[in-house]
Amino acid sequence: MAEEKEKKEKKPKAPKPEGAAGGGGGGGEKKARKPKGGAAAAEQVDDGTPLPPAPPPRLIETYRQQIVPALTQRFGYKNRLAVPRLEKIVISMGVGKFATAGGEGKGKIEQATKELSVIAGQKPVTCLSKKSVATFKVRENMPTGLKVTLRGARMWEFLDRLIALAIPRVKDFRGLSPTGFDKGGNYNFGFNEQTVFPEVDAAAVTFQQGMNITIVTTAKSPDEGRELLKGFGFPFRTPENSK
Repeated sequence: MAEEKEKKEKKPKAPKPEGAAGGGGGGGEKKARKPKGGAAAAEQVDDGTPLPPAPPPRLIETYRQQIVPALTQRFGYKNRLAVPRLEKIVISMGVGKFATAGGEGKGKIEQATKELSVIAGQKPVTCLSKKSVATFKVRENMPTGLKVTLRGARMWEFLDRLIALAIPRVKDFRGLSPTGFDKGGNYNFGFNEQTVFPEVDAAAVTFQQGMNITIVTTAKSPDEGRELLKGFGFPFRTPENSK
């Protein structure tokens, strides 16, 4: 019996030498594993210091410092919040003619989606038909258009590129129509081709696709909306350059 008890008793383990791998005792420390792939690259770039905030869009400062005082003086607003401002910009493309062209038309819709994504900086929404129209060969739930709604910083950045880069690239440009405002001061205009935006590779374009742009404002009249966009630098057509 005494021999069996001795066998059951556990013998004390000898301490491992310092620096030995594995084990929690003996003072040995485990080496931290380095993350693989992109995690390792991210660890090298991010050293714990917060990145500085992105600068505000250029046209926001123009609106606050120049346009707001000018509109207040012109229309006599008593409250700063009553001054017209931009709410959103909607970019839309009609692709219904490609939906009825079979497989080739499907490829053109995909290409138009990619080009609109590059222009706007975000993925567009596909608009589907609500009912079938036999005259136009349109079936229900058929893709008929693409739409992007821009707000916030993306809206201001797109407006800056629109005024400074896209509009000057229009061929035989004589100014935007000053009558494109509705009763609420929102402005509608369009382009006949997508290559006016430098983001689109003109060499890769296989077909021309027009688009419509709607600038939604808080203006209460066409005059207020027109003066707001003039402050941003919109080149409206005048009797002198319309000839």
